[in-house]
Amino acid sequence: MKILVCIKQVPDMESRFSVDPSGTWYDSGDLAWRMNEYDEYAVEQAVLIKEQLEDADITVLSIGPQRVKETIKKAMAMGCDRAVHIEDERVHNRDPFEIASLITAYASDKGFDLIFTGLQSQDRGSGQVGLLLAEMLGVNGISTVVDFSLDGDQLTVQRELEGGTRATIKAQLPALVTCQLGLNTPRYPTLPNIMKAKKKDLLALGAEQLTQTASRQETIRLFLPDKKTGGLILEGDAADLAEQLIRTIKEKTTVLS
Repeated sequence: MKILVCIKQVPDMESRFSVDPSGTWYDSGDLAWRMNEYDEYAVEQAVLIKEQLEDADITVLSIGPQRVKETIKKAMAMGCDRAVHIEDERVHNRDPFEIASLITAYASDKGFDLIFTGLQSQDRGSGQVGLLLAEMLGVNGISTVVDFSLDGDQLTVQRELEGGTRATIKAQLPALVTCQLGLNTPRYPTLPNIMKAKKKDLLALGAEQLTQTASRQETIRLFLPDKKTGGLILEGDAADLAEQLIRTIKEKTTVLS
């Protein structure tokens, strides 16, 4: 079985963010980087299948600048067999359709039976790339998966719906699954596996080598939300508080105007 896992490198969410000079993305200069949390569950699920099936082979793919290789190496240390790095310095300017098109250009003739992606990325959060990729490749696509099992060429999954409701879905391979938090427990790479990852194949491709499409979306402006003023605490007895409250509402809002 041939498995593809698509991952993204994102900033550590505890980082201090600022808008870059273009005004359309964040400044990446002093950020710490890590694997997108949702993608860790995708990698783990692929490795669990590999442990279940003797003939499974996992390719991990990521798009981005040279620093992305560190995140790719972590995926290989977790258990992926080989990697593809689509080198692209402007990936942050690409919309979900462009990113899915780049992955399709690589994967369309590789015969992958099963594809895993995270539900969404922690920085952009569009939640679109996985299902766009499934549509472009012409395979079954199932999103927001929190439980997964595979029997032969049929998978059975549970999707998380609104309000905590779950839906059970059955589908035939080939298929693509987007992974929600809690699907499994991602493993920590061991030191021996980190050393083994350094010897695994990593294919580097320039984005310009693959078929590209025009963007469907454009980011006009990125900005930090305005800081809200602190709350106002009213003190006194009930009668005074009621009067203070009405006076404050009249002065500071238009509710009673």
